[in-house]
Order: sequence, then structure tokens, then C-alpha cells
Amino acid sequence: MRLLTYNIHKGIGGRDRRYRFERIIEVIEHENPDLMCLQEVVRHAPRVKNHNQPRLFSTYFRPAETLFQMNVHYQRGGYGNLLLSRWPFASYHNIGLRKKEKKPRGAQLVVVDSPEGPFQLINLHLGLAEPERHWQIEQLLAHRLYDEAAHLPTLIAGDTNDWRNTLIEGDLARHGYQLASAPISRHRTFPAWLPVGALDKAFVKGGIDVKEVRVVKSKQSRRASDHLPLVIDFHLKAGDP
Repeated sequence: MRLLTYNIHKGIGGRDRRYRFERIIEVIEHENPDLMCLQEVVRHAPRVKNHNQPRLFSTYFRPAETLFQMNVHYQRGGYGNLLLSRWPFASYHNIGLRKKEKKPRGAQLVVVDSPEGPFQLINLHLGLAEPERHWQIEQLLAHRLYDEAAHLPTLIAGDTNDWRNTLIEGDLARHGYQLASAPISRHRTFPAWLPVGALDKAFVKGGIDVKEVRVVKSKQSRRASDHLPLVIDFHLKAGDP
């Protein structure tokens, strides 16, 4: 199974600042993922020609399931997280992770009914401040909707904004998670044209057998967004959960 996590930056190039949604499509299609965890996906905003990007993704890739979460609202439109899956969801939830006056953030929790069995998948986009990010992870792992599927193998992926790579040292480790996108030196994703930060990460626990994790470093991926995509190839271990 293949998962791609990607902050698409609304389809706006990180250096040329041009809105070119087709570049995002090309980058994703080349990787042929079964699951897509996308962040900064826009719906009905003037900056992106009032496009409904969740619908455009669904129309192009024709997934079995999609789930959109609007986090940031503009005067017109807004953006958030989008999950697309080749396989159906047994359950799905969007939860808010906003801390006081900080920018709204959120996480999507789904149970994927995959050919290898059910597993929990979480797509998230965390805040810019380190204490805020740790608070958000605490809120996520204490949430009753997370608890509903906590017994399943779980994969967390997304834009963590974790510049100092401290998230795995806190609640994630205490809940049995491991950093799948290690070592940090091989998985830097930001900024796309000269990546120095491993902001886009994947964490796993339970019966998730990670085969390969890599950053997509194509010419097009360096232009399409200010982040590079992260690809995770994995299987569920026999006998789990």
C-alpha cells in the first residue's frame, strides 16, 4: 500500500507564486498513491480562481472515499485538509485542534477498510509554535474519537511544522508511536526548492510494517508547492491488530 502526504500550498508554486493546479495533479499522479493526505486544499477562494479543489481531486482521481475538513475561512472560501482513499472508510471524523487565538488547525481520523485489513489513518496540519504543536498532539491522542480506533494499527501523516523534531519525544512516544520518516537528514521537505526542514512526517504504531519512506524530489515537485511530498510504502503485519 502506498500513502502520499503533501502540503499543496493551495496549488501555488513556492518560488514563482503562480497558481498551477495541474502541476500538483502531475506530481501526485506520478506516484500513484492508494491514499492521499493533503493539506492546504482550497475551496472557492479568488486566489485559486474560485476552484473547488476537493471536487477537482475527486473528479480526477476517482477515489472510493474522500473527506474534506475546512479549517481556515476567508471572507470568501477557505482551506483545510483532504483525505482521498482507494478503499472505503469504515468510520471518519474531523476534529479541531485550534489553541485559543492561534490559526485554526485540524486532524482527520478515518478507519480504512483496506485489502489487508482495517487500520486507522490520521491526516493533520499542526501549528507554527512548538508548545502549540505538543498541545495539539496531546488533544488528538486524548480525544474520544481517537480512542474509538486506538486498538488498530495507526499511521499519522501530515505537515507537522516540527522544525526541531521534538514531537516524537513526547506523547507520541508514550503512546507507542515510532517516526517512520527517519532519519531526518533523508526526509527534508521544506522549502521545496532547497529543503532544510523535515516538516512533513509520518508516525506509526501497532501492526504497520513500513517498507520505504522517500521524498519526491522531481523537477515538477520542486516548482508545484513550497513543500515536497512524502511517500510511505507499507503493509499491515499478519495477525494484527
